Amino acid sequence: MKALRWVVGTIGELLITIGLLLLLFVAWQLWWTDVTANREQAVAIQSLERGFTHDDSYPSATPGPTATPDPLATLKKVPFGEAFAIVRIPRFGAGYARPVLQGTDHETLGKGVGHYVGTAMPGLVGNFATAGHRTTYGKPYADIDKLRTGDFIVIETKTSFIVYAVQRHVIVTPDHVEVIAPVPQHAGAKPTEAWMTMTACHPKFSAQQRYVVFSKLVKTFARAAGLPASFMAVPAGAG
Repeated sequence: MKALRWVVGTIGELLITIGLLLLLFVAWQLWWTDVTANREQAVAIQSLERGFTHDDSYPSATPGPTATPDPLATLKKVPFGEAFAIVRIPRFGAGYARPVLQGTDHETLGKGVGHYVGTAMPGLVGNFATAGHRTTYGKPYADIDKLRTGDFIVIETKTSFIVYAVQRHVIVTPDHVEVIAPVPQHAGAKPTEAWMTMTACHPKFSAQQRYVVFSKLVKTFARAAGLPASFMAVPAGAG
């Protein structure tokens, strides 16, 4: 009987220890990854903003001393894992800003919003397709389901402010890859318009489905001209 009690007691202690370890892991996954990711993403945004403001080395549309910068010139090729833009979404609050990086692997998505390699760059004809976490790692797309038709999404780059407006959303299973096709949801169709697609796991804490938001290009503003304040106005009840 003593041996049995010892075995039962040992197993009980092991189960308690395992339970505590699981709780610590969950706390790390749900809280600490947000803390570290938010800090790192804030640093990345500051670095991008400094580069956007002080780097005048981008290509121009026409040569010469009076050349006009091509607002999309720097976005044609971006190394994998590199941050190249900032996404600002007024519906998510006045202070919302997240870096956009090239790639959608696990490591890249831990640093901000990922851009699906092979899809269009922001402002260009086709589908600028992105992905972001809804939970953990800063959860940049946590509130993707709160977006409403007409909401503005601003992509800030070295040369431009590129503004999209939300059109619609769908909920699909992960195999519906046509949502990031050049013409969203129409695989094989030739694009004639510029779209932005946002994808995130659905529901929260699950990867069974994808919540997908489609937005259409409204206008591109040269950085030198600035962005009209109306595009960054926080909708009533948002934030």
